[in-house]
Amino acid sequence: MNHYDVVIVGAGHAGAQAAISLRQLGFEGSVAMIGDEKDPPYERPPLSKEYFAGDKSFDRILIRPASFWPERKIDLLLGHRVKTVDAQANILTAGGEQIGYGKLIWATGGSPRMLTCNGADASNVHAVRRRDDVDGMMAKLDQIEHVTVIGGGYIGLEAAAVLTKLGKKVVVLEALDRVLARVAGEDLSRFYEAEHRAHGVDLRTGAKMDCIEVIDGKATAVLMQDGERIETDMVIVGIGIIPETGPLIAAGAAGGNGVDVDEYCRTSLPDIYAVGDCASHANRFARGAQIRLESVQNANDQAKTAVAHIMGKEDAYDAVPWFWSNQYDLKLQTVGLSIGHDHTILRGDPANRSFSVLYLKAGKVIALDCVNAVKDYVQGRAHVLSGALLDQVQLADPAIPLKEVGLA
Repeated sequence: MNHYDVVIVGAGHAGAQAAISLRQLGFEGSVAMIGDEKDPPYERPPLSKEYFAGDKSFDRILIRPASFWPERKIDLLLGHRVKTVDAQANILTAGGEQIGYGKLIWATGGSPRMLTCNGADASNVHAVRRRDDVDGMMAKLDQIEHVTVIGGGYIGLEAAAVLTKLGKKVVVLEALDRVLARVAGEDLSRFYEAEHRAHGVDLRTGAKMDCIEVIDGKATAVLMQDGERIETDMVIVGIGIIPETGPLIAAGAAGGNGVDVDEYCRTSLPDIYAVGDCASHANRFARGAQIRLESVQNANDQAKTAVAHIMGKEDAYDAVPWFWSNQYDLKLQTVGLSIGHDHTILRGDPANRSFSVLYLKAGKVIALDCVNAVKDYVQGRAHVLSGALLDQVQLADPAIPLKEVGLA
């Protein structure tokens, strides 16, 4: 049985950052990173953006060059999936390999939530989570004309934008009454709906699908509850992820929607940390609510917090959440969390394709969505951090820089 001082399960952003931080902070013990893909750690956001569009090669989205890991004496155990974790500080892979650890960092992220209806397992029904997912779609694009995207979240909308630019006829089906309903206010939702429609996307909200028609193992149409039949050559599903925490929960870790961690990213199990998309934590920018954050920022910052604690530094996780999305020539930048907001301010005119939506709670700015408005994003961050009561008339005036807005 191999034994490592630190074992990292997961080779995405969180796992890679944990390994990098260990060496940056001078950790000299043995380190292994276990990943269930064959590729070394790579960036995930480009999968639905630049990589899917063919604008970036795979080498350009590697988190570090392949030579980085052996040079830092970090063992990459790729193509292995962890099956169990036991109380004797051992893990067992699906292939039967047993690995011991001193500290364990669980950084597995999540798996795509897939449809459960008839036809969901057809060969041309895809998710956008891994390189193989996107490579499989890209290999078929020459034979594809009609694409149906299920889900109007960021992944679905980004994929729709890429496919539209590639000349495909795209239908987006969102079951709720607006896109981005779970993560953004109505102003932003309506803006993106209009943008996609202006680019030729058949975007439908309140769209209730029934099942997928399959012929010879391939999806040929999406059937709606009202009887409509939408012909398709490919289906892309973007309806969220399911956190990959099964082995930890089975081992006794506390959790439900993810595995619960404290301010240092420790789970309830001894010597086991969890970071990234799979970690449920109390976040002060969500007013103390227990949440999971699915973002590169959270993955990196939690990894740094866990490693610092392993190295004897008690620096509690308290990072400001931020996120971005590229669609067409639009760059959305988000800072803070709009959860529980009671008021919004529209700053600028969406018709100019440069504006911001400010989210307030009890008169304080708690988040901003900034579309082609970099200065608002940079300057608004300070207001999210300060929690000050600001003049709302000035907040709404795009002629007044956010850094110059006075107190209420």
